[in-house]
Amino acid sequence: MDRNSVTPSDLKTILHSKRANIYYLQYCRVLVNGGRVEYVTDEGKESLYWNIPIANTTVVMLGTGTSVTQAAMREFARAGVMVGFCGGGGSPLYSGNEREIEVSWLAPQSEYRPTEYLQNWVAFWFDDALRLAAAKRFQQVRLQHIGRHWLSSRMRREPHFPLMEEPLLALLSKAQTQMAQADTHNTLMLQEAQLTKALYKLVSQTVKYGDFTRAKRGGGTDAANRFLDHGNYLAYGLAAVAAWVTGLPHGLAVMHGKTRRGGLVFDIADLIKDALVMPQAFIAAMTGDDEQAFRQRCITGFQQADALDLMINTLQETACELGGKAR
Repeated sequence: MDRNSVTPSDLKTILHSKRANIYYLQYCRVLVNGGRVEYVTDEGKESLYWNIPIANTTVVMLGTGTSVTQAAMREFARAGVMVGFCGGGGSPLYSGNEREIEVSWLAPQSEYRPTEYLQNWVAFWFDDALRLAAAKRFQQVRLQHIGRHWLSSRMRREPHFPLMEEPLLALLSKAQTQMAQADTHNTLMLQEAQLTKALYKLVSQTVKYGDFTRAKRGGGTDAANRFLDHGNYLAYGLAAVAAWVTGLPHGLAVMHGKTRRGGLVFDIADLIKDALVMPQAFIAAMTGDDEQAFRQRCITGFQQADALDLMINTLQETACELGGKAR
């Protein structure tokens, strides 16, 4: 390439899967100041400005008490940053028309997205058997990474997570066999729910959390439920980025059903939620972490596990393999 043809913006471009930053902001203003995107907090009579390195950022989640300027949104869109509005601590939003939504994403979407994966995706998506095959593929990736990360050397060094290997392997093996044999989406969803319930029981017993019931729709008040909600919404942010990078609309779900609003985002997030968020949520609850410390636990875990790479690769491989079978 002619060195004279390379612009400064080209030199700053970082692949989404290699970007380091996920931001959750509250009680601040996001604006453009001197050509940089910054968030501003007020302390007394002073306004403190903090830079957001948008070229190295995947997701910005705007919580309670935030505002964003049009100029800042324009810069986010140019850099391909996914912006989401959510409640306090990353909890769900409750919109004014009383319809609950998980999180409101403002995608840096344009028609100039890659079409290869979308064309392959829609080629198989309307075939019930192939869509079920895609859902099974997602679940197999999910199971593999639960085993890989829960039994990793890093987790084995975690004093608050003395996991016994045999019960986990038996649980994953049983789930893998049953999911492979599922002949309908409803059967697969039932097996997925049973697996998740068993994982909650195993991890809560491992950390000696006591009785645990997963609260639905952000309604939990105990520490583990609150941390699970918070970590899951970070995973949803990465999943939304993965769908945008590959050019796939959020409505083309393979697991959560044809009519589930934003279902593909939840499908993608499920690839890593149990593996990376669940154990950290219970560990953080037992060690008394605050939300900021837990958030850093999750972000570090996502980076070390190349979570966004996994999401993007799974989408691309699924689209190409099953799209080819549909033709």
